Amino acid sequence: MDVLVPGARDVRGTLDEPDGGATACVVACPPHPQHRGHRGDARLTAVGDALVDRGVACLRFDYGDWDEGYGEREDARNAVRWAADRYDGVALFGYSFGGAMALLAAASVDRPVVAVSTLAPAARLRDDLDAAGALEGLDCPAQVIFGTRDDTADPTPVVEVARERGDDVVELSADHFFVGKHDRIGGLVAEFLAAEL
Repeated sequence: MDVLVPGARDVRGTLDEPDGGATACVVACPPHPQHRGHRGDARLTAVGDALVDRGVACLRFDYGDWDEGYGEREDARNAVRWAADRYDGVALFGYSFGGAMALLAAASVDRPVVAVSTLAPAARLRDDLDAAGALEGLDCPAQVIFGTRDDTADPTPVVEVARERGDDVVELSADHFFVGKHDRIGGLVAEFLAAEL
């Protein structure tokens, strides 16, 4: 189902929902829009499919026009607000740039977020868009999955904070793109988020 996310920016999404409906929804933030990141990203669709298999809806959305990370964070917050108006529980997932967006949105949105899962998260986009700092202040459980051979984004600061907090940290033998591991990632993320929701 196509969704128009309310807000000042043009944000469109795809809602994956189980046949019998769902009481919980995960908002999935795509990778960097200037590097062809979009809601159809294979890692996001794998997570969406695995969530639906577990009875949880997934809203995958595209960011509005590029806005240095600020508008994109607001897009993620608006997607959370949309989901919170329709579901009992809302969680966030994000990959790469989207991992940073998921953490930044969860830490600053005016709706309760049950949990956050990030895959290869970018640690900092700008001084005031610090994903590792956002994770420090988060008052819900988090999961960080990263590849040991990732030389695209440096997830180390986020991983360190997650370990300090006692969050779920999963290390995979992979680079930033996790080729051949999408189903495994879908399962890991969906299992963690479905259990929290």
